[in-house]
Amino acid sequence: MKLNRKNKLLIGLCTAAAIMLARLFSIQIIDEDYKLDAQNNTMVYSIIYPTRGIIHDRNGEILVGNKVAYDLMVTPKEVEEFDTLALAEIIDVTPEFIKEKMDEFHRNRRRIGYQSVVMIKQMPQETYMKFAEVAYQFPGFRGQARSIRDYPFNAGGNLLGYVSEVDADFVKRNPEEYKAGDYAGKTGIEAAREKELKGEKGYNIWLRNSRNKIESRYRNGEMDKEAVPGNDITTTIDAELQHYGQMLMQNKVGSLVAIEPATGEILTMVSSPGIDVEMLADIGKHYGEISSNPYKPMFNRAVQAPYPPGSVFKLVNGLIGLEEGVVGTGTHYPCNMGYRFGRNKLGCHAHKSPICFEESIMMSCNAYYCYILRDLLENGKYESIDQAMDKWKEYVMSFGFGQKLGSDFPAELGGFIPDSKYYNKVYGKGGWKATTVISLSIGQGEIGCTPLHLANLCATIANRGFYYIPHIIKDSEHVTIDRKYKERHYTMVDTTHFPKVVGGMYRAVNSGFGSGGTASIAAVEGLDICGKTGTAQNPHGHDHSVFICFAPRENPKIAVAAYVENGGFGATWAAPIASLLTEMYLTGQISDNRKYLEERIMNGDLMDRVKVK
Repeated sequence: MKLNRKNKLLIGLCTAAAIMLARLFSIQIIDEDYKLDAQNNTMVYSIIYPTRGIIHDRNGEILVGNKVAYDLMVTPKEVEEFDTLALAEIIDVTPEFIKEKMDEFHRNRRRIGYQSVVMIKQMPQETYMKFAEVAYQFPGFRGQARSIRDYPFNAGGNLLGYVSEVDADFVKRNPEEYKAGDYAGKTGIEAAREKELKGEKGYNIWLRNSRNKIESRYRNGEMDKEAVPGNDITTTIDAELQHYGQMLMQNKVGSLVAIEPATGEILTMVSSPGIDVEMLADIGKHYGEISSNPYKPMFNRAVQAPYPPGSVFKLVNGLIGLEEGVVGTGTHYPCNMGYRFGRNKLGCHAHKSPICFEESIMMSCNAYYCYILRDLLENGKYESIDQAMDKWKEYVMSFGFGQKLGSDFPAELGGFIPDSKYYNKVYGKGGWKATTVISLSIGQGEIGCTPLHLANLCATIANRGFYYIPHIIKDSEHVTIDRKYKERHYTMVDTTHFPKVVGGMYRAVNSGFGSGGTASIAAVEGLDICGKTGTAQNPHGHDHSVFICFAPRENPKIAVAAYVENGGFGATWAAPIASLLTEMYLTGQISDNRKYLEERIMNGDLMDRVKVK
């Protein structure tokens, strides 16, 4: 039977009415959200802030914990006449401060409505207790507990980072998770692990009567939500070693990084000068002082400073030369105070000549590596110097240089390794040759890298040809690190060549004073430290002091890179610092015959050498 037009319209209307009734039933009877929205004008939400996750070191020491502070909240529309002088005395502010705040709230009363806003952040507990005793005298004012960061261990202010109140831009980017007045990690581990550390806010719901007075809990607390604490995390940092590294680097500008070669875990990451953890606890109070410091303590030199590597880079060129077959362990080259090309000379210090491969590392001969780089770039197996140059860059990048290593630490710099395209742009196609870029042989010229890159190079040599991406967070109950941190990254140099370099590094430290070894000051009996000094040229003042080392020679437990700006020779400051850190980690103490060295380093002050803007 066919439906006429009238019946079709009736059926359509009935269907639409049924859908609307079902929706209304859902909204008014089943779905609580709409009820809550309708009642919001009589409801007051009291936010419960979660405790932030605790940050531990690798041995379970608490690096960052929590303590309770109190914010003084005010609901402007609930405020009655009060004694301004009395309140000012109780909360330790001036009457003018209270008046200015209340005027500000009054100007914004339409926006604020019945919301509670912060008048004073993080009141000391004793101040809050004084207020709590007489709070009934000040309707509209109340205290709100909040956990703030506590630093029981002075280890790594730059490393840990700080927590502060979010700004409008941050809220705009994260509208679902953050509101004005919330706190979040802004730098360091606090920022990198904000998601795990922050927790989840809760709330209590209160009902307001017709006179705008809070009178009872909504549904006896049935709709309240408990705050969820943030997850604890475990770092790879050794708190004791971090603290000791900071002491070694005090009154110096630079960085000290230590890695466990077998895992890529960062044991120590010191940037000096750094931020004292006591300043982190109240960053708002100290921010101006920190940000105006000409030495830039917030700048993490370990991962952000693009330094020339200096002579430690000879190890990379030596390994590439071995792989390419342009040099062998028995290859001897002469050095008469430097390498001459045309009317030019790249100078070197006095030592015996000619020397072999291991001796070139032990004595840090500049000329030896000029020969290697020239042979690499003029290698007949390549069609042009452009092709040879690009192959050299490919080798270098396989050691992690010229790119971000992929660490889980924020703000990592990639550094720079030049190629043929770069030099063609500078000199024109065909306008340069091997001797034009000869300074690359000794880690100078256009090369830029971070201390983290250098520590990773050291770990790669310690592992005889591979590295794990350096990282600062360990697997723990609530946090699983990315699988990429557990994968080996091999260089393009065959692993069989690395022991040849290790031999030279061992002799550089352990050959004894007067033998030609440039790093004999770093020797510690029984530890078999292997190292390489570097003196990075600095056109703006004293040269930079550089040293990398690992120990022991077999089954290494630690790889270290020390970089001291304006420190001069590598053996003067960087080598003692790195070796003292190594000794402390492996033995837990400094031997008596090296106490003098520790004292000299601890008392050394190089700040006046550094030119600041």
